[in-house]
Amino acid sequence: MNSALPTGTQVQLQLADVTAQIAQVGASLRSLRIGGVDAVAPYPLDQPTPSCSGVVLTPWPNRVRDGLWNDGDVSRQLAITEPKLGNASHGLLRFTSYVIEQTDAASATLRATIVPQTGYPYLIDTAVAYALQADGIRVTHTLTNRSSEAAPVALGTHPFVTIGDVDPHDLVLRIPASTAFDTDDRMLPTGTRPADPALSDGVRLGDVALDTGFTDLARDADGLVRHSLTAPDGRRVTLWQGAGFDYVQVYTTPGYPGQSLAVAIEPMTAPADALNNGLGIRRLAPGETWTLEWGITLG
Repeated sequence: MNSALPTGTQVQLQLADVTAQIAQVGASLRSLRIGGVDAVAPYPLDQPTPSCSGVVLTPWPNRVRDGLWNDGDVSRQLAITEPKLGNASHGLLRFTSYVIEQTDAASATLRATIVPQTGYPYLIDTAVAYALQADGIRVTHTLTNRSSEAAPVALGTHPFVTIGDVDPHDLVLRIPASTAFDTDDRMLPTGTRPADPALSDGVRLGDVALDTGFTDLARDADGLVRHSLTAPDGRRVTLWQGAGFDYVQVYTTPGYPGQSLAVAIEPMTAPADALNNGLGIRRLAPGETWTLEWGITLG
């Protein structure tokens, strides 16, 4: 393993014909292959993570307008990490080298601490555990507040899903959401609208262009939300999100390395600008731990 790579050490996982690779920087899920077929669009080893691919986003996902937010009666200023749009983007661990703990061939836990810093004065221990299963991967996140005061937190992740032996334009995308967020030219929410009902039935990926947040997600009887891409032959990659993940961002791009079209389906506990609008923000008490799960299957 070469830790001099732009994304650090690469963790290799394998369980029968399911394999995954996790990048140390950002704890990114950089590849997932099931039965020899890519279910997560991989990216080149010699490049930094493109488009935040697979990265863990915390203590907030998406954007904070001007990096400014009110923490009770205190106004806080985060570093501007999206200069083009003037926002603080995708949390504080995107470029962090996590500590890797691998106990067996099929699972690994990566840990990182959010330390008090400009605009966010809280100490949060985080961990993400990747565990292969017979049909895919299960991902478990934990956030623990080590501060002496309650800490506002949210979390998201940014996997690009695919069925690698199919033209992505012909995949059918299904997002079971009732509500979509409207945004301004800085990709910040201005309100909500009913989601296109066609998305709940399934739309051809090549026929849509999305960078859209959704909520009011339909959960199945087991409590999980299931988004999917379906190939013309009926094979389906499913991204599921568990309790606490009440939002999703869907982003399509023709600019992903090695892909004519790529789609990120991003489970989130809060939408864009959540530190200001309060949606989905959880205040963890001192010593409290929050556990969240999501995963990907192909069948």
